[in-house]
Amino acid sequence: MPATGRFIDKLKKAARLDPVKKEVELDSGEVVEMWVTPLTAAERDRAKKDARSDDPTAFALQLLVRKAKDESGQPLFSQGDLPVLRNEIRDSDLQKLMLAVIGVEEDDEEHDMKSTAE
Repeated sequence: MPATGRFIDKLKKAARLDPVKKEVELDSGEVVEMWVTPLTAAERDRAKKDARSDDPTAFALQLLVRKAKDESGQPLFSQGDLPVLRNEIRDSDLQKLMLAVIGVEEDDEEHDMKSTAE
């Protein structure tokens, strides 16, 4: 194998899929945090399939449930939480959480888990 390595390996290294800390201020003024990794094509496809609709909110809710984790990497939500998220959470707060999950970019000025753990 050449010293430069395979192109696919370079892409994987450049992907930077480490979790990123996202802080969201709710309408109440409380700040909540979650850890989210950047979206992959496979995750997008699964969320679209599980949304069972072309509704962007259903898709974003699936992403939120699948991708929002706590600091130790444990899921913050389960599929069973979807009715509660839809019916018992302020829409404005839910929108903020969904946007935080969808908006994970490598240019975020948030901290990744590796730098926080060190």
